[in-house]
Amino acid sequence: MKGGVPSSTFSFMRSPLHSPQLSVPATGLAAVYDVAVQVDFAIELGRDDEVLDFPWSAPGQGLYYHDLKHNPGLLAKITEAERVPELGPFLIAINSSPSILQSVKCDVWTSSELSPEDEIFGFSWKFSSYVDLLFASPERRLSLADHERVAQRITELLKRVPDIPVAAEFLVRRCYDHSAGPAVAGFYITFYLFGYGADEMAARRQWAIGLQLVESAVKQMRNADS
Repeated sequence: MKGGVPSSTFSFMRSPLHSPQLSVPATGLAAVYDVAVQVDFAIELGRDDEVLDFPWSAPGQGLYYHDLKHNPGLLAKITEAERVPELGPFLIAINSSPSILQSVKCDVWTSSELSPEDEIFGFSWKFSSYVDLLFASPERRLSLADHERVAQRITELLKRVPDIPVAAEFLVRRCYDHSAGPAVAGFYITFYLFGYGADEMAARRQWAIGLQLVESAVKQMRNADS
């Protein structure tokens, strides 16, 4: 299942207390929860799975790809970051010069209609987002092994965080890269994040904490990759 917490993918629970910890934002972590952060990754390369054309555009909706990697000032054109300011720092960090990744597309939404997989958190609201991610290096976009390694490494880092009502998915999918001419088949990662709470604002706060944790994980992975 796309955009949920699929039972068919690997489910990572919190590792032992002696494991190295991510740098965790203090806000919102005072409460103790009964479930650990749920982190999954999967490879989705089937005939009916989603694909990405890069760079993308939806002229009929007035939507286009904005290259934040080379022009951070274009963040002002990302309507999702305008509606949800917490998304902005994450996009800036992912697209920073030292980052091995860059963002391609994103969206945010909220819902009180939860799936059975969401019920383990015991809350009635979910705040959700996705960000499509590419390697900044065109050569690495061609490597399935590199994408799988990155997705697995991020999940390993995130399973060390404290118990908070957050779930994340990292899905490796097919990308057709038109940026340098004829389409070149490669890969990309869709990163889904879900925060849960008793109301919309509570769910959004947990989502924002989760976003900071993923940002921290990507930075640690970048340091290990260099």
